[in-house]
Amino acid sequence: MAGLVLISTAPGSLEQEEIVVFCAASLTGAFKEIGDMYQESTGIEVSLNFDGTQVLRTQLEQGACADVFVSANRKHMDALMAQGLMINDTVQVFTENSMVVIVPKDNPADIRSLRDLERPGVKIVMGTRDVPVGSYALQVLDKLAEDPDFGPLYRDRVLSNVISREMNVNYVVSKISLGEADAGFAYSSDVTPVIGEKVSAIEIPQEYNVLAEYTLGVLAQSENPALARDFIEAVNSEEGRSILTKYGFKPVGLQPEVNSSLMLDPHPSMQAGLQAAA
Repeated sequence: MAGLVLISTAPGSLEQEEIVVFCAASLTGAFKEIGDMYQESTGIEVSLNFDGTQVLRTQLEQGACADVFVSANRKHMDALMAQGLMINDTVQVFTENSMVVIVPKDNPADIRSLRDLERPGVKIVMGTRDVPVGSYALQVLDKLAEDPDFGPLYRDRVLSNVISREMNVNYVVSKISLGEADAGFAYSSDVTPVIGEKVSAIEIPQEYNVLAEYTLGVLAQSENPALARDFIEAVNSEEGRSILTKYGFKPVGLQPEVNSSLMLDPHPSMQAGLQAAA
């Protein structure tokens, strides 16, 4: 973090006492802590704007001012790059995530496996098609539909059970935490120890899952691109990567740490099947 201290006393740094970061909602906990770390090290205030990635992209396209954009997928970052709104050589994949199905802790619908999502009457929430968490969920369902053991009818039945499509993943997690739905598609990083007191997670097998790649970069209209680059270095620093890992993300080049205590125990019939397969 020595470089962070040096930049706080560099010429011109007093002219910019704040850095504005537009950040995907799923990174709320991690980036609040990284922002605090950066501010403590440099004296530069970090103003964080969290929302669905597609909402942030629209705000930036309409002229909102920011220094750094953090996207939960490549699609929206690529769109801003194509419009000349990013300093393209600063854009990079910095961390990864994966999908899970979450259910209320008391699990009133007795959702124990992906199969249970197609049962008539099950209430499911997911992101809209444009928000990354919604797009990733649809990709998961597409992969399941390609497997003869599930098939297209499975995907159609699951989608027919969707009662709400949310604008960011925090709304999905909130509805499941409050018991307003039976299941929802979220990121594995969303099942934090605190949230884990209210929800349980059902793992999506790797062959059906998707790798969510998070990108960040400096905006072309940043008033202090050098400071914005420095903040990105802080995110990629040992301290920043440690914070990302703590919140369930996989910084590029690191192996994920799975908290098995937050995963839902399989139904006894599933356990028997797993033992037979082993």
